[in-house]
Amino acid sequence: MGKIAFWYEFASTYSYLTAMRIDEAAQRADVEVEWKPFLLGPIFKAQGWTSSPFNLFPAKGRYMVRDIERIAADRGLRFQMPDPFPANGLHAARIATAGRADGWCAPFTRAVFKAQFADGKDISDADVLASLLANIGVDSEAAFAAAGLHAAMDQLRLTTEEAQARGIFGAPSFTTEDGELFWGDDRLEQALAWAQKL
Repeated sequence: MGKIAFWYEFASTYSYLTAMRIDEAAQRADVEVEWKPFLLGPIFKAQGWTSSPFNLFPAKGRYMVRDIERIAADRGLRFQMPDPFPANGLHAARIATAGRADGWCAPFTRAVFKAQFADGKDISDADVLASLLANIGVDSEAAFAAAGLHAAMDQLRLTTEEAQARGIFGAPSFTTEDGELFWGDDRLEQALAWAQKL
């Protein structure tokens, strides 16, 4: 069985599209998925950007919103831009990182993306995150405690540093076991096909 790493950032609109379909696509391709939440902020900062490129380049931002609207509608997904954008997904990323060890990272990730981009909820709000955890059967107090441990914070930092070292500059991205990098929701199938050959 092949394997890909799915690198995503909770503020990323295109990561939302991928998170909602990657498991089904990977199952069809007989490829295992490793979910890897990371932070784009440090990567953007290293490029001299103070915000999302969709904010820095308004025409690009307007195009992105319309593009996501079209794709989401085609896939039967709801979509609305959060305000403010990008949302602060740090705490959610720490929780997802803590959940990797216990096997609930993927359902939590999908719940966060849906809450933000389909339901218009503030994913920086602890009550919102607690509700999402409860809905997937995870004790929110235990998850919050785990996310606040140095181990989870350090792991998220290390994952972000690993993303930078692999040349990742945006989300979603996918890497295969031989180190090949694919960027963008529209490259998921190509990444899965590559992983199948290894």
